[in-house]
Amino acid sequence: MRRFADLYQALDASTATQAKVAALRRYFQRAPAADAAWAVYFLTGGKPRQVVPTALLREVACRQAGIDDWLFDACHQAVGDLAETIAHVLPPGGDGDDAGLATWVEQRLLPLRGLAPAEQAERIAAAWAGLDSAGRFLLVKLIGGGFRVGVSKLLVQRALAEVAGLDAQWMAQRLVGWTDARCTPSAERYAALLAPVVAAPDGRVQRGGQPYPFFLAHALQCDAGNLQATLGSPQDWLVEWKYDGMRAQAVKRDGQVWIWSRGEELVTERFPEVVQQAAAWPDGTVVDGELLAWQPGSATPAPFNLLQQRLNRKTLPKKLLADAPVALLAYDLLEAEGADLRAVPQAQRRSQLEAFAAEHRLRLSPEVLADDWAAYATLRGTARERGVEGFMLKHRASRYGSGRTKGEGTWWKWKLDPLSVDAVLVYAQAGHGRRAGVYTDYTFAVWSRTPTNAVEAQAVVEAIARREPAPARDSGALQLLPFAKAYSGLSDAEFQAVDRVVRATTLEKFGPVRSVRPTLVFEIGFEGMQPSPRHKSGVAVRFPRMLRIRHDKPLHEADTLASLLALAGGT
Repeated sequence: MRRFADLYQALDASTATQAKVAALRRYFQRAPAADAAWAVYFLTGGKPRQVVPTALLREVACRQAGIDDWLFDACHQAVGDLAETIAHVLPPGGDGDDAGLATWVEQRLLPLRGLAPAEQAERIAAAWAGLDSAGRFLLVKLIGGGFRVGVSKLLVQRALAEVAGLDAQWMAQRLVGWTDARCTPSAERYAALLAPVVAAPDGRVQRGGQPYPFFLAHALQCDAGNLQATLGSPQDWLVEWKYDGMRAQAVKRDGQVWIWSRGEELVTERFPEVVQQAAAWPDGTVVDGELLAWQPGSATPAPFNLLQQRLNRKTLPKKLLADAPVALLAYDLLEAEGADLRAVPQAQRRSQLEAFAAEHRLRLSPEVLADDWAAYATLRGTARERGVEGFMLKHRASRYGSGRTKGEGTWWKWKLDPLSVDAVLVYAQAGHGRRAGVYTDYTFAVWSRTPTNAVEAQAVVEAIARREPAPARDSGALQLLPFAKAYSGLSDAEFQAVDRVVRATTLEKFGPVRSVRPTLVFEIGFEGMQPSPRHKSGVAVRFPRMLRIRHDKPLHEADTLASLLALAGGT
């Protein structure tokens, strides 16, 4: 644990890429294989399920530190991070524990799950007593599932490739699925991660069910009138619709089918109809595409929230399979007859994919053809009515890269501008990390109907300020209905300005959350909408963010629930 805590401190203290890679390399060269396996898991985004409730951690910390709850909460609000707060308030501990990371995780942390709270508290207190401040900080991060550090997965891949003497592309492929919760990190898996590449007698490398790292697109930030100057001729680009589903790779090897999500989760059992289709493919086939809920006979896919019903279920009853049938829309052919096609130009891969899709009745992402970029811009304007988000642009000479890089060529996503409404700030919560102590996480509301005038809207504000109970939703009385939370989109200076307003207009405190007197209107952007019983408005929006503060708009001119719902027709 001490060695991993030192690595964490080194990565957190540096902003230089070379220094981070060197620190990672030193750790992987010296750490026991079992410890290194868990380190790879955490550093590449693995988050084990929380083993102890946050409330119990706070309770034990308060008892060990001899302080009241209110003082701990005040410290937490000032610091902004639970692990850092606990590390600060606890009395001095030991010099550190010599047990390795694997021992800590497998023998001390994971066994906490399911124990009685009293037993959990006793073990946590004993663990903290033997650790220094850095060790306690890291331990709380691991217990709570909130481990993060300033290093990208790409840098971890690079360091491991250097340690193993392998090409970084091979290491990237081997790391796909490393954080799958069903595969426990182990010394054996780590040894396999670093093992030399061994080819079969026919010269091909055995990959099992391993997918390829996904190639990701960059957001195209360019006016339609400048596309010719920026991208060149549209004939150099493969243009496809950008669908709103779940990016995935379907792998058929050794008589088996595996389906991997872009998040590197193995999701095979959730899509039996896709498995059945892919089972007929020849061995040595990998197709990159989009999983979409698509009703038979429909010209367009169903909204994402129908697919989401499949993603959120552990079991798939027949009714759900019938109500939300899923199809794989093919984008790319990455492997054919066991041959890796990623270095083949996009245009050639597309031709092979078209032939494969025709032979195996695979739904193919259609190529969109137009005379010039102006015509493409016009077509892009029809995206929402087609059930898509915009265009994908893939250079015909590009190879299939790894991650969001430009070394193999370029893919662009040319999405529509987000849907947007003007909404009123009603709740605020302090941020974390560098935003600790500043109110940056906001809840927004729209009017239940259009206010008659500014006077009626102000009467609602005064009733909120007097903390009067809100009227019943169906009463017809004017009220503000929360529908979204957002924490991104503003500059640091704007966050500071809003923070001052929040503090000056706070009405009540609910733990870290403050209700505020409605005074500010924001333009909120989002990608889609779905029903939600969690919000009083009855809807929730996807990927909400703040586009700007509407200092020019009075409260009574903010949007209504009806105007919000009217946008649903285009999502």
